[in-house]
Amino acid sequence: MSYQFKLATAPEEVAAYFSLRRSIFAEEQQLFEGDDSDDIDSIAYPIVALAANTQQVVGVVRIYQVEPGVWYGGRLGTHPDYRRGWQIGKGLIYKAVTTANTWGCKQFLATVQLQNVRFFQRLHWQSRQEITVCDRPHHLMEADLSFYPPSAELRPMLSLQAREAS
Repeated sequence: MSYQFKLATAPEEVAAYFSLRRSIFAEEQQLFEGDDSDDIDSIAYPIVALAANTQQVVGVVRIYQVEPGVWYGGRLGTHPDYRRGWQIGKGLIYKAVTTANTWGCKQFLATVQLQNVRFFQRLHWQSRQEITVCDRPHHLMEADLSFYPPSAELRPMLSLQAREAS
């Protein structure tokens, strides 16, 4: 199966992005009660993986800048029916980091759940610190930007009202 990795800009993509996040992080993993939305969503760019044959959102991640040149990725998740292998996660990570790199990223970080640290290491990430998030072990990790060249992705102006409506 093939997938398309893109910024979620259409209202239906953004709604499906938040719905899948809620399903993974609030319902399945129970990291959050009811909903995983937070203040970061107001500055984050949502990225989705679409199944090529159905255009269904099957994976999600968000990227956001915390200061000039310093970007974070977060809320990386894949729909349970599409978790065979690492293709979707790998594609979302690549899209996230190359997009931020295009937009002036000098450092790309993520808080990664312990069970996913080795996967990120295979994708040229280094653990910087062991931390606890939502009472669960994580690592603060940093991407080696030399493996994530800038893309041609234009930086859109995202409507906060469209996000809040979802």
